[in-house]
Amino acid sequence: MANDMKETTVLVTGAAGFIGAAVAEALMARGQAVVGIDNLNDYYAVSLKQARLDRLTASHGDRFQFHALDFSDMAALTAALAPHHFDRIVHLGAQAGVRYSLENPQAYVASNLAGHVNMLELARARQVAHMVYASSSSVYGGNTKMPFAVEDRTDHPVSLYAATKKADELMSETYAHLFRLPLTGLRFFTVYGPWGRPDMAMWKFAERILTDRPIDVYNHGEMHRDFTYIDDIVGGVLACLDRPPADDDAPKAGGSVKPHALYNIGNNCSEHLLRLIEVLEDALGRKAQRNLLPMQPGDVPATYADITALTRDTGYAPSTPIEIGVPRFADWFRAYTGL
Repeated sequence: MANDMKETTVLVTGAAGFIGAAVAEALMARGQAVVGIDNLNDYYAVSLKQARLDRLTASHGDRFQFHALDFSDMAALTAALAPHHFDRIVHLGAQAGVRYSLENPQAYVASNLAGHVNMLELARARQVAHMVYASSSSVYGGNTKMPFAVEDRTDHPVSLYAATKKADELMSETYAHLFRLPLTGLRFFTVYGPWGRPDMAMWKFAERILTDRPIDVYNHGEMHRDFTYIDDIVGGVLACLDRPPADDDAPKAGGSVKPHALYNIGNNCSEHLLRLIEVLEDALGRKAQRNLLPMQPGDVPATYADITALTRDTGYAPSTPIEIGVPRFADWFRAYTGL
């Protein structure tokens, strides 16, 4: 990273979230200041979100400023950020979760649609050098071609969550085209690791195994996921942030026109779910009781990231297999929960 960027400030949305807090930590560790925003909603325990924020403040209090606000409220967003100057945005805030989108669709409309437009408008008004935003592997729907490539069709989402993420990509394409706003969308593949989310399978499995309760295994275990360790994800996000797409109107990955780039960010390794459970069992020193269930609505049987474009353009090279990452998560989980 060029030395002149070390003094810049980055706005991070979802700063109390799993990936957001980890990205904020990495930015400050390399010398940048962070303005973080998060609405601290109760989709999962607010205490975990607050604990992540407390870590950031304890480690980098002089570089970290936080605002509790909902970026789907444009007036509140504008007012809170008025005193701040920032050069780049990492927009990771969103209503997450495939299954929850079946129960509370309005939360996704507010955060992932209206909220994303607000962030695009903010980036345009501030003329930021680059905004990196979170998309999802969910946009591939029931794609059966493996691995998923950014050129693959993504117009058949199987959940509302996936549809909102695809809409974010389309709106970003429009802003990049009309206003020459440099944007990069990252399609995240199953992220896990310390300080992760309680609604994710890894956390649920660990909690149930350690409390001697059965784990729910969907599609009777015939699931594959590209499990990606948080440190690899953070490295990829920062590598992208440092390399805004050039505005040269040339065709690029995903068929977009610059300055809008789309990438898969994953481990480039699709693991069988039952293999993951075995690794977690070994790390926890206990066997799981398995409750085999049919496929859940909105879910897909397999994900697998083709990361060729991201590696080509940024040098991204994930280096954490589940045999290393899962034990790290297990150690943190025991320490955090006391189980």
